[in-house]
Amino acid sequence: MASVSLVDVEKRYRGGVLAVSELSLTIADGELVSLVGPSGCGKSTVLSLLAGLETPSAGRILIDGRDVTGSPPAERDVAMVFQSYALYPHLDVAGNLAFPLKLAGLGRAEREGRVREVAQMLGIEALLERKPAALSGGQRQRVALGRALVRRPKLFLFDEPLSNLDAGLRAQMRSELKRLHARLGATFVYVTHDQVEAMSLSDRVVVMREGRVQQVAPPAVLYGKPANTFVANFFGDPRINLVPPRILGRPEHPAALLGVRPEELELLAQDAPGTQPARVELVEAVGPESWVTVELDGSRLTARVAPGSEPSPGEQVWMRVREESRLHAFDARGERLETP
Repeated sequence: MASVSLVDVEKRYRGGVLAVSELSLTIADGELVSLVGPSGCGKSTVLSLLAGLETPSAGRILIDGRDVTGSPPAERDVAMVFQSYALYPHLDVAGNLAFPLKLAGLGRAEREGRVREVAQMLGIEALLERKPAALSGGQRQRVALGRALVRRPKLFLFDEPLSNLDAGLRAQMRSELKRLHARLGATFVYVTHDQVEAMSLSDRVVVMREGRVQQVAPPAVLYGKPANTFVANFFGDPRINLVPPRILGRPEHPAALLGVRPEELELLAQDAPGTQPARVELVEAVGPESWVTVELDGSRLTARVAPGSEPSPGEQVWMRVREESRLHAFDARGERLETP
């Protein structure tokens, strides 16, 4: 497969719009790396630069150690799976899968062999004679994925491929992609706005904001040790609580803001050591847990609690942090302070 390196890459569009700035990133052979961030952060531009659909304004791009900065897409040996399925409506599934092989000049026997192999891998053997119009969304996405797999490229690029699917099917396809990556041992670069996809699929996640990388780390590190308040806010549902230290009973703390995840807040029915009095504003039942929003000295915080143990709206409770070591400290610029 392939390793990938982006070295001081910049992409500036006409009019001076800076889409990607000073991006340096190395992706190991066989790694699955996700690019995440809000709309307009530059993640899809990075994918287009890797594919050769865009040319960087500065910097270099290497695939397997070869500089491909100025190379056209056809010379990069990459395959891309898009948000839109982009299937040919006049061709059946077998024809859609075989199309890139036909363009590459492979003989009929080899084309048919590869199509059968990929169809079996994706569980779509029974669909080979169907046209795209007769397929469900999930089936179409499998065909689009198969069209990339059949080429056996060095590098797979995914541009929000599951965003058109409903929640249940999206979860199923996430699992299938995870298993497929493990089976192929291929290098995947995956763009998504969905934190759950990024956290569940990836070996590492690249968090972007306004064209710049905020943090590159495994999912557990992003959640447990975010580099700044932007990353802290991006991961977690409900979001991390970010408040002045005095709200958590720590007025002398040097941090500008303290962050605490909802699962690290404990709500008690009576006063106890280390607690702060708070008033319950909202209780939301969310499947196996409840989210309780409390008001404390002008700030709102959310705690995760077990179902059946929720206080009622309007009730007074006493709140405390379960473990001091789980607090996240940030300076006035929103950057992480290593000493909580």
